[in-house]
Amino acid sequence: MKLSKIILILISTLILTNCTDNEELLMKRANELAQKFIITDGHIDTPWRMHKGGYEDISVRTPGGDFDYVRAKQGGLDVPFMSIYVPATYQVTGGAKEKAEELIGIVERIVSDHPDKFEIAHNVADAERIVGEGKIALPMGMENGAPLEGDLSNVEYFHGRGISYITLTHSKDNAICDSSYNLGERTHNGLSAYGRDVVKEMNRIGIMVDISHVSDDAFYQVMDVTEVPAIASHSSCRHFTPDWERNMDDAMIKRLAENGGVVQINFASYFIDQDSKDTKAPIDADVAKYISDNNLDPNDYESYDEYRKEQYDKRFLYVGTERVVDHIDHVVNLVGIDHVGFGSDFDGVGYTLPTDLKGPEGFPIVIYHLLKRGYSDEDIAKICYKNVWRVWKATEEFAKLN
Repeated sequence: MKLSKIILILISTLILTNCTDNEELLMKRANELAQKFIITDGHIDTPWRMHKGGYEDISVRTPGGDFDYVRAKQGGLDVPFMSIYVPATYQVTGGAKEKAEELIGIVERIVSDHPDKFEIAHNVADAERIVGEGKIALPMGMENGAPLEGDLSNVEYFHGRGISYITLTHSKDNAICDSSYNLGERTHNGLSAYGRDVVKEMNRIGIMVDISHVSDDAFYQVMDVTEVPAIASHSSCRHFTPDWERNMDDAMIKRLAENGGVVQINFASYFIDQDSKDTKAPIDADVAKYISDNNLDPNDYESYDEYRKEQYDKRFLYVGTERVVDHIDHVVNLVGIDHVGFGSDFDGVGYTLPTDLKGPEGFPIVIYHLLKRGYSDEDIAKICYKNVWRVWKATEEFAKLN
């Protein structure tokens, strides 16, 4: 073998060795930061998972679902907002408030069953104390304002029950505002008069305003009404999924930043990648046909879950965690480091999570990719919790003055 070729091989080997060593150091550092910094996740659907599938002991590693105590501790997740999700169907049938109470009850049971591991956080001070005691803090956000049932006094009522933010609507227009999923109706052309009063009352009482799921018109009208910063608890960037109103376009992200708010990036593959999103609709259509052809109850998830999983395993395009960080990069490049956070949607997006981010144990992988792209420790701390806590504190402080 020629000497020049031997030298090239040796150089290549040294480069590969150095790269491997650097990757290992970055991953080690990522794990350290995940344990060092408080990590807040804006939206986790574990209460609904338990509602539809049965109550589980999440103090141990659970075989189903995305979130449990063991995986959260492993990944450094300290303050996951539990979603009190009330489907739009309850706007038609009634019983939205009762359903919210039922889901709050599930969170309360988790805490009463495992008081050494979990505690409900009503505010930032609670969250800091609970984490300091080595437990996982469980603040709550209500997904869909339908449980207010047209009564402004319910804003204060639910604040007392532990609700720290309200997602104004969900998959259908409600009394508050129009939904990003309901493009054909535009019941209010944005925010209703009652909805304006709801936003003002949330400001007064100290509940964060969440604009995930609202229509574009509703978003801008909320920005004009709210006197405190708002959040998007589990939304991503429309730049990567053109024409999908559920995600936020660049102008909206800029307006949210002007408001002082934070967009918390949703981790689902189809939220963060257009090609992935394109594979989802045909699968969902086939699952719906399977349910219809077999006379199954759509609410009986177990009756068709195996078929659905099989279809996703065969046909769905999963992406990697790098795509999550692409969205974080996009927000940072648009409006700076102070306006982005995590809103995973664990337990809410089915089988669609990235290949290497299937639960909270994956947060160090996100941090690893942030380090790899040059984010500083302080940048990462802001993404992990400081940005969202700034909004949470601002909301609390405004309420104290009013």
